[in-house]
Amino acid sequence: MASYDVIIIGAGLSGLAAGIRLAHFDKKVCIVEKHVEVGGLNSFYVRKRRTFDVGLHAMTNYAPKGAGRSPLGKLLKQLRFKHEDFQLCPQKISEIRFPEKSLNFTNDFEFLKQEVAEQFPGQIDGFLKLVHKIETFDELSLTGDTRTQALEVLQSFISDRLLIDMLCCPIMYYGNARERDMDFYQFVIMFKSIFMEGFAKPLRGMHFLLSLLVDKYKNLGGELRLGAEVESINADGGQVRSVTLKDKDCLKAQTVISSMGTVETLRRCRPEQTLEKTWPVGQLSFMESIFVLDREPKEMGYDKSIVFFNTRPQFEYRVPDQLIDVTSGVLCCPNNFEYPKPLAEGMLRLTNLACSRLWNEPVRREYIQAKKDCRARALESLFTFFPDFRDSVVFLDTFTPKTIHKYTGHLNGAVYGSPHKIKDGTTPVENLFICGTDQGFLGIVGATLSGISMANFHVLQKAAES
Repeated sequence: MASYDVIIIGAGLSGLAAGIRLAHFDKKVCIVEKHVEVGGLNSFYVRKRRTFDVGLHAMTNYAPKGAGRSPLGKLLKQLRFKHEDFQLCPQKISEIRFPEKSLNFTNDFEFLKQEVAEQFPGQIDGFLKLVHKIETFDELSLTGDTRTQALEVLQSFISDRLLIDMLCCPIMYYGNARERDMDFYQFVIMFKSIFMEGFAKPLRGMHFLLSLLVDKYKNLGGELRLGAEVESINADGGQVRSVTLKDKDCLKAQTVISSMGTVETLRRCRPEQTLEKTWPVGQLSFMESIFVLDREPKEMGYDKSIVFFNTRPQFEYRVPDQLIDVTSGVLCCPNNFEYPKPLAEGMLRLTNLACSRLWNEPVRREYIQAKKDCRARALESLFTFFPDFRDSVVFLDTFTPKTIHKYTGHLNGAVYGSPHKIKDGTTPVENLFICGTDQGFLGIVGATLSGISMANFHVLQKAAES
């Protein structure tokens, strides 16, 4: 039976980052991943000789070279990468578009401040006070407050509900596991990562970024097993002793770090472990359609990097009572980032909230038709704001919550996991820890920092103390 210092379940960003961090300190590490590709929620796939990113449309927390105190700077230092290794291309300009108003923003936060001052002159003082609270808030503390709700804080500074909704729209779409409201510390994480730092894309996409991480991990001596699904996490006396894979191979470990999600991990434990009976399973998921175009999107009026839109007077972030909610969403245009040369083809990505329960009901033939029908509805709603680009589409593809569950194992295809987060990553099993979405750090950089933090806190720090 093979024996390791640490077994990491899941080769997404958090799992790979934890593996690299531990391997740097000569820990014997094995990452097991159920699929044949790495990346988890932020991976890639190939169709018709085209490689498509999945997951987030862009990397948040962008910081220029030399910003060592930023989350990106911390990530690079901890994993021992140079800024130029990631080849990040920043956004040009993005937008929050509602029926009454729109707010533009860039990677320069002063630009958004000016937009708020112009569009909401009566709210700018309250907005700046909110910004001060956010700037002085320690959102990455592993033991900090998780009870304060975002809307309560926002309403104490801002009286115009439209401005609150417009600020919440991108933040909730890019990191909220809870309907209608969110923990304030998570709001702070996303506010800083989207508005105060900003967006960028790796020059050659997620495939390139993931390859960098895998290569570094393997060069440090880490073991990576793909197509290795976990059947059980075997505990005895309140401690994990081993992990059994579906192929019946059994691996011993002193510590296990899982990125599967809290409920998903504890259900694999033998004997099965539970938290509170009311511990919620994540419900929020998305449908996304990718459109490859025969021309530059800006030629048709699509000149923003990312647009967060809402077609109703008020924004409501919740699980829809239909297959999808077409009244709000995210439109991403990868062409509108600062690439050194134009992309070979035009592309648009359209994301809408979706109901996992309803997507699991159709049989295959009905499922395919449902995707077509929902895609058509989403486009019709989009075209109330934007020009019709359908005549320029040369290839399209759509995935749903059912797809997300198949490739990640997240119950209900819940992209952001459970509404309840475990900031310190602990579980009822002494040497079993959670990283990734259910630990609570958000976004591509956040997920990576989650893996680093859990490796530091639960393995390296304890080793240094003993």
